[in-house]
Amino acid sequence: MAYERTTVRKPLLLRLLPFISLFLFLSIWEFIVAPPDVDDTWKIPTTLLTAPSDIIALAFDKLTNIDPDGATLIQHAWVSMQEAVLGYLLALVVGLPLGLLMGWFSTVRGLARPVFEIIRPIPSIAWIPLTIFWFGIGLTGKVFIIWLAGLVPCVINAYVGVGMANPTFIQMARTYGATNWQIFQTICVPSALPMVFGALQIALSACWITLVAAELLASDQGLGFLITMGRSLGRTDIVLLGMCGVAAMGAIIGFVIDRVEAKLLAGIRR
Repeated sequence: MAYERTTVRKPLLLRLLPFISLFLFLSIWEFIVAPPDVDDTWKIPTTLLTAPSDIIALAFDKLTNIDPDGATLIQHAWVSMQEAVLGYLLALVVGLPLGLLMGWFSTVRGLARPVFEIIRPIPSIAWIPLTIFWFGIGLTGKVFIIWLAGLVPCVINAYVGVGMANPTFIQMARTYGATNWQIFQTICVPSALPMVFGALQIALSACWITLVAAELLASDQGLGFLITMGRSLGRTDIVLLGMCGVAAMGAIIGFVIDRVEAKLLAGIRR
């Protein structure tokens, strides 16, 4: 029997709620910030908080202006994107297969789990001093730190996902003479896919947080470096511009992962 996908159309108000919420948030934010030439005692001065309109104006200016941090907004975003994507992809390439293999093959589990359990409790930002000694403050060092941050959730989720495989299916496959490798490929890996895609989101969050932390501590370009420069110069608008850039890029990558997950897991969910 074929399954037909049915779509339930949401009422117009429900579809507009996210936009209404965002509009209200930005409007209140804009309203509570005092303009530079206005002295309102009940409003927040621009030295402590910058209005959204000023951040947008600064963003357009920073598209071509390298002052005061030595790079345009596009250059900062491109550096951060390179570091985040490379570290994230390396975490997926290493962590997901390792977690899947650890979850099913006892030999791999015996070899890899003790080392993993030693590394797992160490926060990735604790590696920053050593990473600076090993790789400097360039691309390689930050990719290494981001890789460590994303590796842990990838391994754990993939490992747990294999354990969620239906034991009835495994027993039936053994009855028909399937090998361990065949069971792993045809039963364990598909069963682990929901947890694997959960790992993609968790690893993305961990990598993104670590990227900003690494750039705040040791960097000469990137959105985290932009935030640091804003703090050093006492410019809340630059700090908030860097934060908004981090939020926007993280949201875009998360949206792409959601779309891929929805397509690949559509059959499982039905």
